[in-house]
Amino acid sequence: MLEKTMKSSSTLFQDRFHSYTKRDRCFNIRSLVPFVLTSLFMASILSFFLLYSPLPFSVFPKRDLEIVQNQQLEEQLHIQSQTNHANSSSKSQKNEEEKSCDLFKGRWVPALRESSYYSNSSCSTIPDSKNCFKNGREDSDFLNWKWKPHECELPRFDPRIFLHIVRGKKMAFIGDSVARNHMESLLCLLSQEEIPKDVHKDSEDRFRTWYFPNHDFTLMTLWSRFLIVGEERMVNGTGSSIFDLQLDKVDDDWAKPFPDLDYAIISDGHWFFRVMHLHEAGKEIGCVYCKQPNVTDYNIDFPLRKAFQTAFSFINGCHACRNTVTMVRTFAPAHFEKGFWNTGGFCNRTGPVKEEQVDFKSFDWQVRNIQVEEIERAKEEGKKNGHRFELVDVTRAMLMRADGHPGEHWGNKWMKGYNDCTHWCMPGPVDFWNELMLAVLRKA
Repeated sequence: MLEKTMKSSSTLFQDRFHSYTKRDRCFNIRSLVPFVLTSLFMASILSFFLLYSPLPFSVFPKRDLEIVQNQQLEEQLHIQSQTNHANSSSKSQKNEEEKSCDLFKGRWVPALRESSYYSNSSCSTIPDSKNCFKNGREDSDFLNWKWKPHECELPRFDPRIFLHIVRGKKMAFIGDSVARNHMESLLCLLSQEEIPKDVHKDSEDRFRTWYFPNHDFTLMTLWSRFLIVGEERMVNGTGSSIFDLQLDKVDDDWAKPFPDLDYAIISDGHWFFRVMHLHEAGKEIGCVYCKQPNVTDYNIDFPLRKAFQTAFSFINGCHACRNTVTMVRTFAPAHFEKGFWNTGGFCNRTGPVKEEQVDFKSFDWQVRNIQVEEIERAKEEGKKNGHRFELVDVTRAMLMRADGHPGEHWGNKWMKGYNDCTHWCMPGPVDFWNELMLAVLRKA
């Protein structure tokens, strides 16, 4: 009964609504007819006036018209001036920020989220010796930090941007096993976007080549202990850890393939901390750590500087190398405490230290200064012949990261009891080197 009553009421409402709207529409149309006719009549008169009057706007006082036009012009000029000033200020501010922002000076701050880009499962190319978690490292707080330059922000690493920049190019890391560590980090970062092909590996696993087919990008490591020729003295067929260095001869192992490179990342330093006989122009001129009579005793800084000078001299003198961008990644310090690698030294910190806790009088910092001085000299020389040099300065930041080394968690079966406080865990703060390198590449 209720349903029937509601249906009846609804029908009645619809009937009334439709009948009302019909009457209402008729009434509105009748009332609009005079208004429409009047409007058409006025429009016709105005059209006739505009078409046939020689000065149609003379009905307005000429002076008033000029005032209106001048006001409009002034407003346009004022708006344009404000826009130009805003654009100029924006560009000036951006340029000032770029000039004042030193990416290499800053501090480590807690990351809002875990800062690692990859893990054991997402990167299959992590070497066992740097796979700290696989080898028993339990703390992970060392991953939760990011580098914060004092005057700006360092963007996170974006593998798509990197691969876009290096599309169709060849890049090589030239140097020792820490240079290899740097390349291995980049390999993991890029593999999150594209899985590379392993196309070359020498018998000693010192020269490696990887290829990214989707981007036609080749990534290599070229092993060189000293950048210059350095031969180990053998005693009864066994290495003596005593080297003869030719200070004026570049190492052909990297120099020969260099002209084919588009990007070269050069780094070195750790192999200079040993006994070395120094030769120049075919003659022995001195020694490091020898303490021999009638032989000039040099500090490490002398052969180190000579090695970088010889390397940069080769590059600047190479006419076929003008398309190569040469980057120097500065010295990455070791952090042995209470001894050296073979005397019980260890590194078991779990977080970074503050900048004021860093010793900037250490030899690590001196090595960095030598590298910076020599690349600046090479850069000035390179401008004459079109050679480009860039700096990737990681030393200050890494002096604060004694927590980033494998330590005892490097899984070496043949050297148990020794700690690795020279290389870097993956993932870990070593990945920050590639954040810096990408920032430098984007500017270059």
